Amino acid sequence: MTVDVRELADLGPADRTAFFDRDAGIDAISDDVREIVDRVHEEGDVAVREFTSEFDDVELGNIDITDACERAYEDLEGDVREAIETAADNVREFHEAQLPEDWRREFGPGRELGRRFRPIERVGVYVPGGSAAYPSSAIMGVVPAVVAGVDHVAVVTPPADELNPVTLAAIHVAGADAVYSVGGAQAIAGLAYGTETITRVQKIVGPGNKWVTAAKAAVRGDVEIDFLAGPSEVVVVADETADPDLVAAELVAQAEHDPNASVVAVTDDAETADAVAAAVDGQTEARKREDVIRGAFENDASGVLLARSMSEAILFTEEYAPEHLSIIADDEESILERIDSAGSVFLGPNTPVAAGDYASGTNHVLPTNGGARVTGGLSIETFLRSTTVQRLSAEGLADIGDTITTLADAEGLEAHAESVRQRLEDREGDGA
Repeated sequence: MTVDVRELADLGPADRTAFFDRDAGIDAISDDVREIVDRVHEEGDVAVREFTSEFDDVELGNIDITDACERAYEDLEGDVREAIETAADNVREFHEAQLPEDWRREFGPGRELGRRFRPIERVGVYVPGGSAAYPSSAIMGVVPAVVAGVDHVAVVTPPADELNPVTLAAIHVAGADAVYSVGGAQAIAGLAYGTETITRVQKIVGPGNKWVTAAKAAVRGDVEIDFLAGPSEVVVVADETADPDLVAAELVAQAEHDPNASVVAVTDDAETADAVAAAVDGQTEARKREDVIRGAFENDASGVLLARSMSEAILFTEEYAPEHLSIIADDEESILERIDSAGSVFLGPNTPVAAGDYASGTNHVLPTNGGARVTGGLSIETFLRSTTVQRLSAEGLADIGDTITTLADAEGLEAHAESVRQRLEDREGDGA
């Protein structure tokens, strides 16, 4: 594999479309997913078991495997158990810092306004399986929900003849209330509508493959979701001071996830660009998932780009709106100040994206496909609802009464206006 350096200014319309109009690839399977979702909605556990046999080649015994997670944790020893607990502690601490406080204050004489926050009652978390185990995703999905105070946190994770004990242990450490051995579109449908075994939830979060993403799109409206996430993404912005090996390592690490991953380095220095491309070639050969990595670099939305200036590199990055943004440059802070759209940002040579993937404390469930232009990643707010609260004194209502009645009359909503006038007239009748 040879990674070519492309000049950013020379990208044609098709090239720019590949970089900026990424999608989760769900349109082609939406009809098939709708059939799965509808069957699970109508038939419950029977459909879940049938689709699990068909797609996962597993004959389900118990769908509910909550007890198995506790046993996996008890059997897990040594460094892996300690790493799970440390990562969960760090993620918990960061998300506890996000908890908002209820508040009220006076905004004028007799006009008290405020806001309060309450957790969603039932949440479902998808924890991926498949070609790789993702205990970290259990921590990232479950811990914030628990910190937010969600009453019932359910996890679905794909079945296997032998379930990954590290993933199960991580689900237990994170604090899930119920765990179901179901994956794919049938798992999302089970959470959205409930079955004889699976408890229906109010919101579904967590990453998955395109079948999971398409199912989240199909049930959205009947249940809330976080966002529609596609394959992993990273943009590394680097200047002439960056170590090319570290830049290449970031690209290779994200390419390891999926052959459809989008991995990009953009720099304003030609020598750095050439060195990064060469380093990618060398590092890829040493990785166990070499075929997956090579597939990602063959993606039209991957590569090493040479900008004419750092400003051009920044404009590209802002338009791309990456899931992960790594800035390895002499003045990372000034570059960051000029980029608003990114899911999670990693500053400096000592901050690999893998730190956020696992254990620094931030959440790795992040928007892709340009979603960072309008939303952020999983957080405490994902699991909370807010309510505004107000109390008006007689004086407070009188102060804004004319404003209310004038606007209500202008909209032709007479009863609205009268609901205010009656109170004002009562006040006048009392001699106030």
